[in-house]
Amino acid sequence: FRGMPLPSSGDFFEVLDRHRQSLLDSVEDRVGEDPETVRSDRRSRFDDSVGLQMVPNCTVSRVRSDSFKSTQRFALILKVISMIYKMVQSNTYATKRDLYYSDTQLFGSQRVVDTIINDISCMLMVPRRSLHVLSTSKGCIAGDLSYVEEDGTKVNCTCNSTGVLVPSNVYGIKNLISAAKFVLIVEKDATFQRLLDDDFCNKLSPNIMVTGKGVPDLNTRLLVRKLWDTFHIPIFALVDADPHGIEIMCIYKYGSVSMSFEAHSLTVPAVRWLGLLPSDIERLNIPKDVLIPLTKLDHNKLIGMQKRPYVVCQPHWKNEMNIMAKSMMKAEIQALTSLSSDYLSRVYLPSKIQFGGWI
Repeated sequence: FRGMPLPSSGDFFEVLDRHRQSLLDSVEDRVGEDPETVRSDRRSRFDDSVGLQMVPNCTVSRVRSDSFKSTQRFALILKVISMIYKMVQSNTYATKRDLYYSDTQLFGSQRVVDTIINDISCMLMVPRRSLHVLSTSKGCIAGDLSYVEEDGTKVNCTCNSTGVLVPSNVYGIKNLISAAKFVLIVEKDATFQRLLDDDFCNKLSPNIMVTGKGVPDLNTRLLVRKLWDTFHIPIFALVDADPHGIEIMCIYKYGSVSMSFEAHSLTVPAVRWLGLLPSDIERLNIPKDVLIPLTKLDHNKLIGMQKRPYVVCQPHWKNEMNIMAKSMMKAEIQALTSLSSDYLSRVYLPSKIQFGGWI
């Protein structure tokens, strides 16, 4: 495994193609309020075919106009609703940042605006795009993909050495074309750029790479879901072997409680964990001096994650977490460079994809 050269045989993608067929088969198988009160649903439940989704008729939080404690928040919500109304009427759009800077003294912080936008989306049961509020993209995409943006701009992700910024209006892109065999979600931008420098997209062509540069923004999650809906090809996650990396992978796969009302357009339960697996650390004899001890916070997070319903139903994931908890060590993807500078792109990823090394 360690010294294995990049395979070039015609049946390289045989295991991958079988995995894709199993994914396709599974897809076919599933085939009057008080005017002085603002209500927003908050409870979510886990569904293995969707992820974390909002429960109908669940408990709600109330922000009242006649309560001293919530008067200011009530006023801020109405302020944002009025801004949204004007944008819908004029068919214009703004980012959350734009809304905040329209009156920084009133809102106080960007987080206040972000929370209110989420609450309004949840309350009205509509995606943020329907409110004419856009998110600023931070994610990047590269590989065998071309599409047309809403304004008619043609984008070719193949012809870019640093990746293409994820569009701010994912709903508006059309005419997506790709012959990719798989999508690789990369946790960190540094790893994404290193794979581009190593010409990974061409070495294991055709494929698509996406990074959310850490915790993914809304547009990156929407794009990954759109790629799944359009092409129905395997999607793999490459994250650090630590609780934070696993959490990021779970956001792509199962979503988050705060955005559970948009689960059907954001989550991709078909995502598989490709690496870095805690079991890979020992199997590959990664030197101990490049490993990092788990902090108390890491360990507590790991224990908490093992109790989540979407981990309980994933015995292989739970086993990997047990390995991490037992060793009390974590590793970044960059730890693979201790084996060789291009080990990730030359050996690790090709071997994993050829022989089905995902869970």
